[in-house]
Amino acid sequence: MKERYDVIIVGTGVAGLNAALNLPKEKSVLIICKGAPEESDSELAQGGICRLQGEEDYKSYFDDTMRAGHGENNAAAVDCMLKNSEEATDALISLGVRFARNADGSLAVTREGGHSKNRILFHEDCTGREITEKLMQAVRALGNVEIVQNAVMLDLLTDGNECFGLIIRCGEVTRAVFSDYTVLASGGIGGVFEKSTNFRLLTGDGVAVCLKHGVAVDNVNYIQFHPTTLYSEKKGRSFLISESVRGEGAHLLDKNFNRFTDELQPRDVVTASILRQMQADETPFVWLDMRPIRKEEIKSHFPMIVQKCAEEGIDVFKECVPVVPAQHYFMGGIRSGLDGRTTMNRLYAVGETCCNGVHGANRLASNSLLESIIFAERAGRDISQNYKAADAEAAGRAYASLDMEEYADAEKILSENKKILLKAIKEAENVKPRNTCFGRR
Repeated sequence: MKERYDVIIVGTGVAGLNAALNLPKEKSVLIICKGAPEESDSELAQGGICRLQGEEDYKSYFDDTMRAGHGENNAAAVDCMLKNSEEATDALISLGVRFARNADGSLAVTREGGHSKNRILFHEDCTGREITEKLMQAVRALGNVEIVQNAVMLDLLTDGNECFGLIIRCGEVTRAVFSDYTVLASGGIGGVFEKSTNFRLLTGDGVAVCLKHGVAVDNVNYIQFHPTTLYSEKKGRSFLISESVRGEGAHLLDKNFNRFTDELQPRDVVTASILRQMQADETPFVWLDMRPIRKEEIKSHFPMIVQKCAEEGIDVFKECVPVVPAQHYFMGGIRSGLDGRTTMNRLYAVGETCCNGVHGANRLASNSLLESIIFAERAGRDISQNYKAADAEAAGRAYASLDMEEYADAEKILSENKKILLKAIKEAENVKPRNTCFGRR
């Protein structure tokens, strides 16, 4: 890493990558990631990405999103996302993203819980990986972007209410890296939970450093649990069984193999129903039956799920799959506007680490990739259109106020950041309880 870049981006998921693609090509850009570039939740997204199905679909899609979010959504953000969904997905196609097609060549669409109609584009059951890989190829083709892996953000470099870069630990070296603008696209908070679909290294670092610096953070206890992850007594990341499985006709069954809920309700409703059934049955899981789906559809649409279950000794064509809810997505986060701006000057936040209100209190399935793509693009364009070099004197004051000895123990800082985040979640939950699964941390 150099000592200075024009823009620093934290995160190599779809939000960070698409922000980079929309920055001026003459500006130097550093993208850092905590582990390997592919260790982002974007890579893990199975179901797909929503696309408005023409003007006649607007009200239905809008209402579905608001209903899933319990009416707490930012209507302006929802409107922005829906109206830009066709352009955003067309842009992905132009980058080579291979969405499934019908026999006539038109885009195939599937359905998930909370949706009143089919409007989700997909690539098998690994849509997130397909999109992320194509975005990464485009970013790596740029001559102005440097990607550094195993680089950990420890803190913001600030003077007053202005951000001038980051304190970064890379290998054995900790240093201040200056920038005119900083974009936090650091993902979710699953790493602070015992059971989560997220990579373990995603521990809400962006949210924690913003809490320390007084940057506004909203709805920090709005945490979504995915209803169906593969039950396992093994440690580590929970394997998600895509909601598209239920969208295509799979059933949820109790210990006696009877259906007990409407599988296509919003995620928080289905999760609560599963937890009640587990308690009534005194079992650590419920059953997911994929056998109502055509065998050919399972093979073509869900090959990764078939393979993972087979590795666990489960034949999805002949038997049911044990599933249990696990932490999945963070609807709260760093307060940001429709342009990605936070309450700190020169600091932007996009993707799962931010809260622009588009999801409300509960995310509608397959809105996450779309939100990240659209608002990251808007953030990149906002920086481009309003670019102004940082004041060197103020940046100097920010550096002069540092005591680098405070950052000598990176693991201690990351541990403290987790405590800051969990404390904020607990306090928010005490004020306005939102999460029936919070005790599963």
